[in-house]
Amino acid sequence: MKEARPTSGKVLGALFSILGDLQGRSFLDLFSGTGRVARMARDRGADPVAAVELVPSRCGEIRALFPGDEGVIVLAMDVRRAVGYLRRKGMLFDVVFADPPYGAGWIAGIGGILFPPGGGAVAEGGIAAVEHSSKEEPAEGPGWVILESRKYGDAALTFFASRGGGAEE
Repeated sequence: MKEARPTSGKVLGALFSILGDLQGRSFLDLFSGTGRVARMARDRGADPVAAVELVPSRCGEIRALFPGDEGVIVLAMDVRRAVGYLRRKGMLFDVVFADPPYGAGWIAGIGGILFPPGGGAVAEGGIAAVEHSSKEEPAEGPGWVILESRKYGDAALTFFASRGGGAEE
């Protein structure tokens, strides 16, 4: 099992500074790893918060960050399956954060996962923030646009939105 690569403090600070107030906004943390981002979103008022991590033992550690908190969902599954599952449950998110493994090609396909034809995980007017290697180049696609991309040393944050402005095109 590959070791989790937690989001650096600098990138984390930048992310939450850019996102601003999360009070009452729904938040999805994909490739959750340590759960640190989901915990910070919850601490800043995000409700509900969902965290998705493939490794079951890490999910147990993430659940331990939210004892008795019914506003948090932790799913142990592949992010592609999780997005479909959440969508079928009627859950769309105002903010989606994804921190896939660097250099594994996720940045090229993440837009198609979050903004597929017929809708994905992002609510109307919502955004997706993706952390990736600054050496990887994000691209726009048929259902999504890049709002902004910022580099922080070896890391970058790219913000995506639906090309039509929402998940229900």
